[in-house]
Amino acid sequence: MTEKCEGCGSDSCEPTITDFITGEKTPDTLAERVRQKTERFLVEDKNYSKSDIEVGIEFEVASGGETYRPSADLIINMEGKRVVIIKCIYGSLTAGERLTLSYARLLDSYQIPFAIITNGVETDVLDTVSGNVIGSGADAIPSKDELNPGELKFIEYPKERVEKEKRILAAFESIDEAMCSNL
Repeated sequence: MTEKCEGCGSDSCEPTITDFITGEKTPDTLAERVRQKTERFLVEDKNYSKSDIEVGIEFEVASGGETYRPSADLIINMEGKRVVIIKCIYGSLTAGERLTLSYARLLDSYQIPFAIITNGVETDVLDTVSGNVIGSGADAIPSKDELNPGELKFIEYPKERVEKEKRILAAFESIDEAMCSNL
């Protein structure tokens, strides 16, 4: 659903789409189309409400004298806790799994229990603490009814590994940015 530029009505301006969750205009990119598909799936098929989902949460990571501002695509909140983080990509899941785990380990004061990566066709669900894939396919994404935050563990990431994780995030984030700028 590509729209004309609101300012000039031209097709030559950067095309935008309306975000399903926020209602805000956003650039129409391949990765954004994956995010929109995922947002609809979470609400329509997995029974989350729009208010359960944070969109495009930017956070700051300082490492090696540089500051990075990565953005988490989608975060599911339940009972005041972030329980799932989702990275939407265009391309291979394998390349984005490590980046998604870094987001889940560094975004909050605890490791967000589940890290999910999807390209709109394939989906991997990872246990953040172990880093293992615990499910594949859209059906592996837990529904709102299947998640009970009271049964989840919210474990702090080991302090001695935080700096290494920040460097990993910085490296993968720069690769991700380079790939996205070519789409």
